[in-house]
Amino acid sequence: MEMEAQASPHDSATSSGASTEQLLTDLAAARERADENHKKWLYAMAELDNVRKRMEKQLNERLVSGRKELLGKFLPVIDNLQRALGFDITSDSLRDGLQATLRGFEAVLSSENVRPIQVLGQPFDPRLAEAIGTRETQDVADNIVVDEAQRGYLIGDELLRPAQVIVSQNSRKAEVRRESSPETS
Repeated sequence: MEMEAQASPHDSATSSGASTEQLLTDLAAARERADENHKKWLYAMAELDNVRKRMEKQLNERLVSGRKELLGKFLPVIDNLQRALGFDITSDSLRDGLQATLRGFEAVLSSENVRPIQVLGQPFDPRLAEAIGTRETQDVADNIVVDEAQRGYLIGDELLRPAQVIVSQNSRKAEVRRESSPETS
């Protein structure tokens, strides 16, 4: 029985070699899993960063859109104040009140980088204005803005509201076109 209890040195070397090989195999497998988990972690961190950037962009777009919408709602009020000031108002206090209110609204728009578009006397630009009519003239070249029905505004470099304008049409050219076109009877 004592023989069974004692292991030979040869048996110990064989089991030690087998456990070393097993340990090296286990270590290599663990390293592979660690590398794979590290890659997954890096991917998840990159995806999280992309989601954060996407959310920031969407939030910023919503803020800009809401800001434009709110500021655009002030424009009809300003239009009405300007129209009211165009009438012959006999009360100085009423005129002063309307002017003060208009200046207040204009100050709010200015603080938000909103400014009116200057189109009168300029060549018609469809990116900034809508032509709502033409006026025959002899003293102004074609396609020059001769009247502004509604003022347009920019917010920064973007169009907030296009101007509505009347564009010149040279009456001499219009006469030539009428004369050269065949009459229908």
